[in-house]
Amino acid sequence: MQSSAAWRLIARVFLPFAAGYYLSYLFRTINALISGHLISDIGLRTSDLGLLTSVYFFVFAAAQIPIGILLDRFGPRRVQSALLLVAAAGAGLFATSTGLPSLLISRAMIGLGVAAALTAGLKSIVLWFPKERAALLNGYMIMLGSFGAVTATTPAEHLLVWIGWRQLFEILATATGATAVLVYIVVPERVTTPSIGLTPATLGSVFSDKRFWRIAPLSATCVGSAWSLQGLWAAPWLTDVEGLGRESLVGQLFIMSIVLCGGAWLFGTTVHCIRRRGGGAETILAVVAMLFIAAELALILRAPLPSILPWSVVAIVGTATVVSFAVIADYFPPELAGRANGALNVLHFGWAFLAQYGTGLILEQWRTDGSHGPILAYQIAFGVNAALQIGALVWFALPSLRSFTRWMGSIAFFAPASVSESVESAISYEQAIVLIPIDGDAEW
Repeated sequence: MQSSAAWRLIARVFLPFAAGYYLSYLFRTINALISGHLISDIGLRTSDLGLLTSVYFFVFAAAQIPIGILLDRFGPRRVQSALLLVAAAGAGLFATSTGLPSLLISRAMIGLGVAAALTAGLKSIVLWFPKERAALLNGYMIMLGSFGAVTATTPAEHLLVWIGWRQLFEILATATGATAVLVYIVVPERVTTPSIGLTPATLGSVFSDKRFWRIAPLSATCVGSAWSLQGLWAAPWLTDVEGLGRESLVGQLFIMSIVLCGGAWLFGTTVHCIRRRGGGAETILAVVAMLFIAAELALILRAPLPSILPWSVVAIVGTATVVSFAVIADYFPPELAGRANGALNVLHFGWAFLAQYGTGLILEQWRTDGSHGPILAYQIAFGVNAALQIGALVWFALPSLRSFTRWMGSIAFFAPASVSESVESAISYEQAIVLIPIDGDAEW
């Protein structure tokens, strides 16, 4: 690809979709910042807040498979631009909402409207850029989108002081509508020809693939939980457990969002380098999962560490989709990219919904008088997540463990000897002793 052509593709294809994903990440994480305003202005309870924030993930997850099919059939340009208009309308409704029902409807509209933000960007990379650059560009896409999480901290906090949360959502509605127009006008169309191979281009070929079901539970429980924690429950933890004030809280969320952006770049670069050397990305995902579990355990057990360290690991894991989608890209042909990515995203966001809402329900059991939740409630809620991730990690590692066991069994040293083999060995040993000539002059 020539340099000038490459830069034209980046300007016309990559950056418009990155802008859409930026808005998606901003909408996803903004509730952690405005949660206090929603509680004070509208009177939401903790469980209401968990439901309001998680309905975004629920609708997002439910839309993934239909969106994947639409992306493969109509292309990312038309699908992304149409859905972003829905998100713009949802943001406008959110700005005028005065009760939980209208907030839920508007949040659901936002979730549906940005549901194609990542998968449309990934599909456009598959269609327009060389395959060997896909993982690197995926990393850059998620890195630029993650700046939405950065915007949802200190910059948004300054805007909240100046204009309030309702006016903030009016600005987001306008920006989202403008991005929809930009994608439709600037991004070109690309016609694909199905590749000749044995894999049929259907959704069933994704769900029937054993490799998909090996990686999907681990990716979903880790990535979905990381989104849930950073998108909502990091702020209550830092307030209730760590005792941070508002300024310190916003500062720590800002650091986490910066780390989030760096994690996307790190994963994209790492996967790109490993692929150039002929390696796979599955091992990276397993290492990320182990680090995430360790970070959660450090929080649960109150390890004597600065809390920003485990929370930074949580932030980084939220960008491990770079690794997961790189693995998926190796499993399926380009014409199945939308369906495969959508199927995996169903589990990502479905788990984020369950983790976010379930955490709120657990915390609500200890919060009956409107006071701060006790540490035990957070430890139980976070511990349930960690336990399920450990189970998913074991499931992921089972094929490797079986292969290792078979390999060990094939080595004669580790292979168990039968009784007849033992007797035969003993007889041969005795015969060997008898056959040794005796030398009277030998020294012992």
